Amino acid sequence: MVAAAEIIAELTELRRVSLVPEIWLHQAAEPVSAWQRVEQATGRTGLDPPFWAFAWPGGQAMARYLLDHPETAAERQVIDLASGSGLVAIAAARAGAAAVTAYDVDPVAAAAIAMNAAANQVAVRAVCADILDRDESPGGADLILVADAFYERDLAGRVMRFLDRARACGAAVLVGDLGRAYLPRDRLRPLAAYDVPGLGALEDRDVKRTTVWAPRP
Repeated sequence: MVAAAEIIAELTELRRVSLVPEIWLHQAAEPVSAWQRVEQATGRTGLDPPFWAFAWPGGQAMARYLLDHPETAAERQVIDLASGSGLVAIAAARAGAAAVTAYDVDPVAAAAIAMNAAANQVAVRAVCADILDRDESPGGADLILVADAFYERDLAGRVMRFLDRARACGAAVLVGDLGRAYLPRDRLRPLAAYDVPGLGALEDRDVKRTTVWAPRP
Protein backbone atom coordinates (compact mmCIF):
# COMPACT_ATOMS: atom_id res chain seq x y z
CA MET A 1 0.00 0.00 0.00
CA VAL A 2 1.28 3.45 -0.94
CA ALA A 3 2.00 5.69 2.05
CA ALA A 4 -0.46 8.52 2.70
CA ALA A 5 2.22 11.18 2.25
CA GLU A 6 3.07 9.77 -1.19
CA ILE A 7 -0.61 9.82 -2.23
CA ILE A 8 -0.96 13.44 -1.13
CA ALA A 9 2.24 14.48 -2.89
CA GLU A 10 1.18 12.77 -6.11
CA LEU A 11 -2.39 14.08 -6.26
CA THR A 12 -2.01 17.64 -5.03
CA GLU A 13 -0.11 20.87 -5.32
CA LEU A 14 0.50 23.31 -2.50
CA ARG A 15 -1.65 26.31 -3.39
CA ARG A 16 -3.28 29.27 -1.69
CA VAL A 17 -6.95 28.97 -0.70
CA SER A 18 -9.18 31.22 -2.80
CA LEU A 19 -11.10 33.00 -0.03
CA VAL A 20 -8.29 32.65 2.50
CA PRO A 21 -5.04 33.39 0.64
CA GLU A 22 -3.18 33.56 3.95
CA ILE A 23 -3.43 29.75 4.09
CA TRP A 24 -1.77 27.19 1.82
CA LEU A 25 -3.18 23.71 1.27
CA HIS A 26 -2.22 20.62 -0.70
CA GLN A 27 -5.08 20.69 -3.22
CA ALA A 28 -6.10 18.46 -6.11
CA ALA A 29 -7.41 19.90 -9.37
CA GLU A 30 -10.39 17.59 -9.90
CA PRO A 31 -12.26 15.19 -7.59
CA VAL A 32 -13.11 12.16 -9.77
CA SER A 33 -9.59 11.39 -10.98
CA ALA A 34 -8.23 12.02 -7.48
CA TRP A 35 -10.78 9.59 -6.05
CA GLN A 36 -9.85 6.92 -8.61
CA ARG A 37 -6.15 7.37 -7.93
CA VAL A 38 -6.63 7.00 -4.17
CA GLU A 39 -8.47 3.71 -4.72
CA GLN A 40 -5.70 2.48 -7.01
CA ALA A 41 -2.98 3.50 -4.57
CA THR A 42 -4.66 1.88 -1.56
CA GLY A 43 -5.89 -1.20 -3.41
CA ARG A 44 -9.38 -0.61 -2.03
CA THR A 45 -12.70 0.26 -3.69
CA GLY A 46 -15.81 1.95 -2.33
CA LEU A 47 -13.80 4.55 -0.44
CA ASP A 48 -15.24 7.94 0.43
CA PRO A 49 -14.15 10.77 -1.89
CA PRO A 50 -10.83 12.44 -0.95
CA PHE A 51 -12.48 15.33 0.87
CA TRP A 52 -9.04 16.23 2.25
CA ALA A 53 -7.81 17.23 -1.21
CA PHE A 54 -10.09 20.26 -1.61
CA ALA A 55 -10.97 23.53 0.10
CA TRP A 56 -14.76 23.15 0.41
CA PRO A 57 -16.96 26.24 0.65
CA GLY A 58 -18.04 25.83 4.27
CA GLY A 59 -14.46 25.42 5.38
CA GLN A 60 -13.35 28.47 3.41
CA ALA A 61 -16.11 30.60 4.92
CA MET A 62 -15.33 29.38 8.43
CA ALA A 63 -11.60 29.97 7.98
CA ARG A 64 -12.24 33.50 6.70
CA TYR A 65 -14.50 34.20 9.65
CA LEU A 66 -11.94 32.97 12.18
CA LEU A 67 -9.14 35.05 10.70
CA ASP A 68 -11.36 38.12 10.52
CA HIS A 69 -12.63 37.56 14.09
CA PRO A 70 -9.63 36.05 15.90
CA GLU A 71 -11.23 36.64 19.28
CA THR A 72 -13.58 33.76 18.41
CA ALA A 73 -10.79 31.19 18.79
CA ALA A 74 -8.07 33.03 20.70
CA GLU A 75 -6.85 31.21 23.82
CA ARG A 76 -9.50 28.50 23.43
CA GLN A 77 -9.27 24.72 23.25
CA VAL A 78 -10.64 24.00 19.75
CA ILE A 79 -11.93 20.86 18.05
CA ASP A 80 -12.48 20.75 14.27
CA LEU A 81 -14.85 17.91 13.30
CA ALA A 82 -14.67 16.15 9.92
CA SER A 83 -11.62 18.28 9.30
CA GLY A 84 -10.71 17.08 5.78
CA SER A 85 -7.74 19.18 4.70
CA GLY A 86 -7.45 20.84 8.10
CA LEU A 87 -8.28 24.29 6.67
CA VAL A 88 -10.56 25.29 9.56
CA ALA A 89 -8.18 23.89 12.16
CA ILE A 90 -5.27 25.82 10.63
CA ALA A 91 -7.31 29.03 10.66
CA ALA A 92 -8.17 28.49 14.33
CA ALA A 93 -4.49 28.03 15.12
CA ARG A 94 -3.62 31.16 13.13
CA ALA A 95 -6.30 33.02 15.11
CA GLY A 96 -4.49 32.24 18.34
CA ALA A 97 -6.22 29.15 19.72
CA ALA A 98 -4.52 27.65 22.75
CA ALA A 99 -4.71 24.18 21.18
CA VAL A 100 -6.41 22.71 18.11
CA THR A 101 -7.35 19.09 17.49
CA ALA A 102 -8.62 18.09 14.05
CA TYR A 103 -10.62 14.86 13.75
CA ASP A 104 -11.33 12.92 10.57
CA VAL A 105 -12.22 9.28 9.91
CA ASP A 106 -9.93 9.07 6.85
CA PRO A 107 -6.30 8.21 7.68
CA VAL A 108 -5.11 10.01 4.54
CA ALA A 109 -6.96 13.11 5.75
CA ALA A 110 -5.08 12.91 9.04
CA ALA A 111 -1.81 12.86 7.11
CA ALA A 112 -2.97 15.77 4.93
CA ILE A 113 -3.92 17.80 8.01
CA ALA A 114 -0.45 17.28 9.45
CA MET A 115 1.22 18.23 6.17
CA ASN A 116 -0.96 21.31 5.70
CA ALA A 117 -0.40 22.46 9.26
CA ALA A 118 3.35 22.13 8.76
CA ALA A 119 3.15 24.10 5.51
CA ASN A 120 1.44 26.92 7.41
CA GLN A 121 3.80 26.67 10.39
CA VAL A 122 1.06 26.09 12.95
CA ALA A 123 0.46 23.38 15.53
CA VAL A 124 -2.59 21.18 14.88
CA ARG A 125 -3.08 17.75 16.41
CA ALA A 126 -4.47 15.48 13.68
CA VAL A 127 -6.44 12.45 14.89
CA CYS A 128 -7.99 9.71 12.75
CA ALA A 129 -11.10 8.86 14.77
CA ASP A 130 -14.89 9.06 14.77
CA ILE A 131 -15.89 10.89 17.95
CA LEU A 132 -19.47 11.79 17.06
CA ASP A 133 -21.06 9.23 19.36
CA ARG A 134 -19.07 10.18 22.44
CA ASP A 135 -21.13 11.43 25.36
CA GLU A 136 -19.30 14.75 25.66
CA SER A 137 -16.75 16.88 23.86
CA PRO A 138 -13.32 15.30 24.42
CA GLY A 139 -10.29 17.00 25.84
CA GLY A 140 -12.18 19.79 27.60
CA ALA A 141 -12.71 21.66 24.33
CA ASP A 142 -14.57 24.96 24.61
CA LEU A 143 -15.04 25.68 20.88
CA ILE A 144 -16.32 23.10 18.39
CA LEU A 145 -16.07 23.85 14.65
CA VAL A 146 -17.65 21.86 11.84
CA ALA A 147 -17.90 22.70 8.14
CA ASP A 148 -19.41 20.95 5.12
CA ALA A 149 -20.84 18.04 7.13
CA PHE A 150 -24.56 18.26 6.31
CA TYR A 151 -24.68 16.46 2.98
CA GLU A 152 -26.07 13.15 4.34
CA ARG A 153 -29.06 12.74 6.65
CA ASP A 154 -27.46 10.27 9.07
CA LEU A 155 -24.20 12.20 9.33
CA ALA A 156 -26.03 15.49 9.85
CA GLY A 157 -28.08 13.99 12.67
CA ARG A 158 -25.00 12.57 14.40
CA VAL A 159 -23.18 15.89 14.06
CA MET A 160 -26.06 17.84 15.59
CA ARG A 161 -26.40 15.43 18.49
CA PHE A 162 -22.68 15.78 19.19
CA LEU A 163 -22.94 19.57 19.03
CA ASP A 164 -25.90 19.54 21.40
CA ARG A 165 -23.91 17.47 23.91
CA ALA A 166 -20.90 19.76 23.54
CA ARG A 167 -23.05 22.85 24.16
CA ALA A 168 -24.53 21.20 27.23
CA CYS A 169 -20.96 20.85 28.52
CA GLY A 170 -20.35 24.56 27.96
CA ALA A 171 -18.65 24.57 24.55
CA ALA A 172 -19.36 27.18 21.90
CA VAL A 173 -20.25 25.92 18.42
CA LEU A 174 -19.81 27.28 14.89
CA VAL A 175 -20.97 25.70 11.63
CA GLY A 176 -19.81 26.53 8.10
CA ASP A 177 -22.21 25.49 5.35
CA LEU A 178 -23.68 26.80 2.11
CA GLY A 179 -27.13 25.41 2.99
CA ARG A 180 -27.00 21.77 1.97
CA ALA A 181 -30.07 19.57 2.18
CA TYR A 182 -29.68 18.40 5.77
CA LEU A 183 -28.51 21.63 7.39
CA PRO A 184 -31.00 22.32 10.24
CA ARG A 185 -31.52 25.99 9.41
CA ASP A 186 -34.33 26.31 11.94
CA ARG A 187 -31.85 25.59 14.73
CA LEU A 188 -29.15 27.99 13.53
CA ARG A 189 -28.66 31.72 13.09
CA PRO A 190 -26.34 33.28 10.48
CA LEU A 191 -23.28 35.18 11.67
CA ALA A 192 -21.61 36.05 8.36
CA ALA A 193 -21.85 35.12 4.68
CA TYR A 194 -19.19 35.04 1.98
CA ASP A 195 -19.07 34.52 -1.78
CA VAL A 196 -16.59 31.67 -2.07
CA PRO A 197 -14.90 31.63 -5.52
CA GLY A 198 -13.15 28.96 -7.54
CA LEU A 199 -15.54 26.08 -6.89
CA GLY A 200 -16.28 25.04 -10.47
CA ALA A 201 -14.76 21.57 -10.04
CA LEU A 202 -16.71 20.87 -6.85
CA GLU A 203 -20.10 22.60 -6.99
CA ASP A 204 -22.80 23.50 -9.50
CA ARG A 205 -21.48 27.07 -9.76
CA ASP A 206 -18.02 28.59 -9.57
CA VAL A 207 -19.06 31.02 -6.81
CA LYS A 208 -21.23 29.90 -3.89
CA ARG A 209 -22.72 32.08 -1.16
CA THR A 210 -21.71 30.34 2.06
CA THR A 211 -22.64 31.11 5.66
CA VAL A 212 -21.08 30.75 9.08
CA TRP A 213 -23.79 29.78 11.57
CA ALA A 214 -24.18 29.59 15.34
CA PRO A 215 -26.86 27.69 17.24
CA ARG A 216 -29.95 29.63 18.20
CA PRO A 217 -30.22 30.33 21.93
